[in-house]
Amino acid sequence: MKINKDFVLRRVAGEAMLVPTGKAAASHNGLFMLTETAAFLWDKITDGVGEDLLAEKLTEEYDAEKDEAEEDVRAFLDRLQNFGIIDRGD
Repeated sequence: MKINKDFVLRRVAGEAMLVPTGKAAASHNGLFMLTETAAFLWDKITDGVGEDLLAEKLTEEYDAEKDEAEEDVRAFLDRLQNFGIIDRGD
């Protein structure tokens, strides 16, 4: 999974958001607000955790059911890919 380096995570007043910079700023108006869980996943992605392990990390951190965690991870990654924030290489 490749991260578009034109998006950076910023934490302001306890809120996490992805901010488009560079070329991404020209095509994306606004910020991408992240929930606590989404920010957790983003941190894991930037640490190099692969898609296959994200659901496992989510279940460990939040005591979630595996099936639910896998579905949530898939939905989150789909959104990131749709906005051009990541490239999953599929």
